[in-house]
Amino acid sequence: MIWTILLLVLLIFILTNRWRSKGEPPLDKGAIPWLGHALEFGKDASKFINRMKMKHGDVFTVRVAGRYVTMLLDPHSYDTVLGDSDSLDFTRYAQVLMERIFRLRLPYSQQAKSKEIMKRHFVGMNLATLNSAMSRNLQALMKAKTTQNQKDWKEEGLFNFSYSLLFRAGYLMLFGGEQNNNPIDPSSVYEEYKKFDGLLVKMARGTLTQEEKKTAQSVQNKLWELLAPAGLTDDSGSSPWLHAYRQFLQEDGTDAEMQNRAILMQLWATQGNVGPAAFWLLGFLLTNPEALMAVKREFSQNTQMETTTGTPLMDSQVNTPVFDSALEEALRLTAAPFITREVVREKTLCMADGRQYLLRKGDRVCLFPYVSPQMDPEIYHEPQKYKYDRFLREDGSVKKDFYKGGKRLKYYTMPWGAGTNGCVGKQFAINTIRQFVYMVLTNYDLELCDPNAQMPEINASRYGFGMLQPEGDLPVRYKPRSTH
Repeated sequence: MIWTILLLVLLIFILTNRWRSKGEPPLDKGAIPWLGHALEFGKDASKFINRMKMKHGDVFTVRVAGRYVTMLLDPHSYDTVLGDSDSLDFTRYAQVLMERIFRLRLPYSQQAKSKEIMKRHFVGMNLATLNSAMSRNLQALMKAKTTQNQKDWKEEGLFNFSYSLLFRAGYLMLFGGEQNNNPIDPSSVYEEYKKFDGLLVKMARGTLTQEEKKTAQSVQNKLWELLAPAGLTDDSGSSPWLHAYRQFLQEDGTDAEMQNRAILMQLWATQGNVGPAAFWLLGFLLTNPEALMAVKREFSQNTQMETTTGTPLMDSQVNTPVFDSALEEALRLTAAPFITREVVREKTLCMADGRQYLLRKGDRVCLFPYVSPQMDPEIYHEPQKYKYDRFLREDGSVKKDFYKGGKRLKYYTMPWGAGTNGCVGKQFAINTIRQFVYMVLTNYDLELCDPNAQMPEINASRYGFGMLQPEGDLPVRYKPRSTH
């Protein structure tokens, strides 16, 4: 038995061990055979990657759970990865995550077609229709949280307040129809989804305990059941986008079980980031009085303009540079996706400064914009600090010129991804967050329960999975604003 174990360990060491070859990036395998740096990477990827950057520079390869991942942290060189679809493949790693998180298997070809369907329904007049529906749902849900003449404060964690409202409003708009005509309580969907979301990172990494696997399977089954009617018939109340997506799946031969799993994936893709983003923005505003006053002032000016011109604040053409900068700054501090590609054939990585590195077939290459550009002290002064006007010039116009190494950056912040990772619903998400923050700040008195409270710490395990989430919550209190 002992010899068998030793032979297995030796076999794993031989199969997963390697040495740096000429022309390759610096290689850091870690001390543990096969696992390499997996434990440190999973605990706090940002801290680990920064440590590796200090040690090796802006390009290096690390071993993580048997895989070799090359990290590229020079934003001037990101296009060499984002623009190469021949040597680098996005869909393979996406398929791995789909299967781990959603137990979903779809043909490679469906991903591009699914994105095209979404693009058609999230632009132009279709976008305006979505904006209006989202506004109605938000107003109805927020009105239901308080009574007309309520004078007493209600206390709640700001993260739960933001996430629950935006999730339920988005669910009703895209998946479930209007609030009064929806047979499924959106709160039930939200409660099950929160359990699912709490296990998402572990599902992606394959680190669930046996008990957590049972919980994950139970929650998935409940969500599949709740989402089963979505987009199936004209009277389901779902959006035209979901009808078109469901029809596409059916015509492509996807069975009913896989369709429901795909709908859960779309629920996560459309609702998983907007609520956390709105939380961070509101939290930063509440803990920075100057920023809060500046955004309120701009909203007040736009309200007066809306009265005279009839242009709603949800319209993407409305000019809100202060809000836009405040949101961009919040996203700079809290949007932390990985942009990952599979190396499907050997590639020479050509850096912007002329350096060249060989990438091996079978490895992965990963960009982490959170480390650079977003938190890079060479690009941003005091990058850890929230500055609502960081993306404004002195004359109030939008600031887009940021530099690294004396050269202007094309990518100075990347909360929405880029290339094939780019967010199709970016403009709709911005409109939604703007409308939500506007409604909260103009219709409610909202304040911190503790005037000296600070923003909660980040849940470091969620680096790499879109918007970060807090450890704990930020207690606030609110009540309808008196109209007298």
